[in-house]
Amino acid sequence: MCLEINMNMISSGIEKLGFSKWFNDKVDSNDLNSFEIARVTAVHKDSYIINNGKNDIFSELIGKMVFSASSPIDYPAVGDWVLATFYDEDTFSIIHNVLPRKSLLRRKTPGKKVDFQLIAANIDVALIVQSLDTNFNLRRLERYLVMVKDSNIKPIVLLSKSDLLDKEEIANRVSEIHKIMPFLHVQPFSNENESGLKNVKNLLAPRQTYCLLGSSGIGKTTLLNNLIGESIFTTKTVREKDSKGKHATTYRQLIKLDCEAMLIDTPGMRELGNFSVETGIDETFTEISELSKKCQFNDCTHVNEKGCAVLEAVEIGQVPEKRYLNYIKMKKESIYNEMSYLEKRQKDKQFGKLCKTVMKHKKNQR
Repeated sequence: MCLEINMNMISSGIEKLGFSKWFNDKVDSNDLNSFEIARVTAVHKDSYIINNGKNDIFSELIGKMVFSASSPIDYPAVGDWVLATFYDEDTFSIIHNVLPRKSLLRRKTPGKKVDFQLIAANIDVALIVQSLDTNFNLRRLERYLVMVKDSNIKPIVLLSKSDLLDKEEIANRVSEIHKIMPFLHVQPFSNENESGLKNVKNLLAPRQTYCLLGSSGIGKTTLLNNLIGESIFTTKTVREKDSKGKHATTYRQLIKLDCEAMLIDTPGMRELGNFSVETGIDETFTEISELSKKCQFNDCTHVNEKGCAVLEAVEIGQVPEKRYLNYIKMKKESIYNEMSYLEKRQKDKQFGKLCKTVMKHKKNQR
């Protein structure tokens, strides 16, 4: 049972890291007798960095959490709030539990493996970055929006490298986005001549958590350095032959800016697979979701059925064909990945039961 906690009991330091009444209401006051609340600011392979409102502290998971974890979702992600104990004058800590999450960004692991990878937790706004050169891709943008909207996170699109195009070309790119997503906030900017950079900074509010998402080589790390005001993080140039970027960020980390906003930087993503994102798909492709209500059959797949309002809209050009095909592709992909993941979990459970049976049998033979 979660008991109400007076916010005065909570360190003002973690309030500045984004700890709000929403999280406060999820904490059992009895836990505060044994643990402190801290936020995960970095995740490495088997260790974490957490902040208790005063310092960044090296941390590891208590063994119970490791042994009881059944999927990646049971482990802390950058942005998570955790209950921890601190030792040796706050130079080392042990994480005992993860507090309920307000939001959680995740994606399918790259390649054929059917599992998911945590990106970040408790994000208020996702800053989806695309560059205005060869990286500009509406279909990829739709994929990011599906992931973000499914987590109930507000998306904002930042278009980098605006110095490479004239004003008319930039306006055309923004118009392309607004044709399919009219209410999406889009902000062009340049890291080179700092055009629009002030507008990006004005988007950041104190005690709110933002996440930078996008491919490699589009200027996310340079943008982060510009927002901080100094070149703290290493940047890399893109390959000239194909404009593909190199990873400058190698792990996820949360940075507190001077304006008291929190910003999570993430490694560039060249592969973005989603599963179990029905809500995100519906909210990203709102016009298709509305049209589907007019289909002749309630279980219409919008592929080859008669009386399909979606197919009719595609035929007359009301819905762009490329947008429709991306919708169908993500829909099928989401269903397939979800079914494969559930099947994998079932096999893992059966294997776990088999191991327990074998161990029990060996114990009885002794």
